[in-house]
Amino acid sequence: MTSPFSSIRNLGPAYEESCAKIGINSAEKLREVGTDETYRRLLQAGTKPHFIGYYVLVMALQGRPWNDCKGDEKKKLRLVFDSIKAEAIDEGHGAFEQMMDQIGVRAPSP
Repeated sequence: MTSPFSSIRNLGPAYEESCAKIGINSAEKLREVGTDETYRRLLQAGTKPHFIGYYVLVMALQGRPWNDCKGDEKKKLRLVFDSIKAEAIDEGHGAFEQMMDQIGVRAPSP
């Protein structure tokens, strides 16, 4: 038996819908995949990067209120978020980046 995303504090239907598109269909699977890999997959699937969305997921999987992220912890998470975002974009697997490559707006990665 699997648990719905709503069993995880701070996560609702919008996150559940986004994650379903990348094959994460339960709270258990989300916990198994983890925050960073889930967010990387979301970016590669074309989700627009948004720092708040990232740290909400971090806090949710820790069972903490979304607005509990502050100070040095938030600064550290921003560095991780920026790294995940850069990696996802550099890989060129995001739907938006693929489209830009196809129409010649971005130079293809070497």
